[in-house]
Amino acid sequence: MVVLTSMKTLEQTFDNPLGIPVDGLIIDNFINIFQEQTMAGYFVNSSVVTLSSVSLTLFFAAMIAFGITRLNNWKGNVLFALFTVGMMVPPQVNMVPLYSLVLDLGLTNSLLGLILVNIASTLPVGVFILTGFMKTLPKELFEASTIDGAGNWRIFSKVVIPLSLPSLSATSIFLFVMHWNDLLFPLLFITDNAYKTLPLALLDFQGQYSTNYPMLFTGVLIASIPMVIMYIFLQRYFVAGMTSGAVKG
Repeated sequence: MVVLTSMKTLEQTFDNPLGIPVDGLIIDNFINIFQEQTMAGYFVNSSVVTLSSVSLTLFFAAMIAFGITRLNNWKGNVLFALFTVGMMVPPQVNMVPLYSLVLDLGLTNSLLGLILVNIASTLPVGVFILTGFMKTLPKELFEASTIDGAGNWRIFSKVVIPLSLPSLSATSIFLFVMHWNDLLFPLLFITDNAYKTLPLALLDFQGQYSTNYPMLFTGVLIASIPMVIMYIFLQRYFVAGMTSGAVKG
């Protein structure tokens, strides 16, 4: 339905919402959405914010998860509990103090502000997922690496990260979907058209009395393409047995 509607005119959509376009499939909506709505700029903004947020969140979450598993005592449990509590507070509850903080820092109408807020809001999720996975890694791998003279950073980069690729890939897809589709934070912090992201830009097709459904569905279709591509390239890691045979005997 989304694909067919994106290839109709507004009149055809209201005349026959579920039918095939009478005059055949058209691509005028795809051309107009980039020429008239500056969708290319919104697409770039979403890409910069999402890729930066996912990369940095994974980096920090992986280091924190590794630290928690290496502590392996009450300190690690307390640290893990603090991040778990961070998952229990919905973002809507923090909107007023968060906006006040971002405003005081001068980061409104800024992609950097969005990136920092995204990292802070989804870091607990990344820590929760990666900690659960890293706790399943055999301790013998860490002991053998320590005997060979490897420090914590070398163990983290050369042993833990390669073995954690399935979990990192799953977490990256989860974070990618969250950041790419996020509307709350851009709506809260962005008012300048130059810094709009795709979900925020799609609101422009909705008016007080009417909605341009063909253009809206065209934008939705374009916005969904990166998520589909990312899943296709990373899905093989979900079933990869990366720790198989790592420890023998």
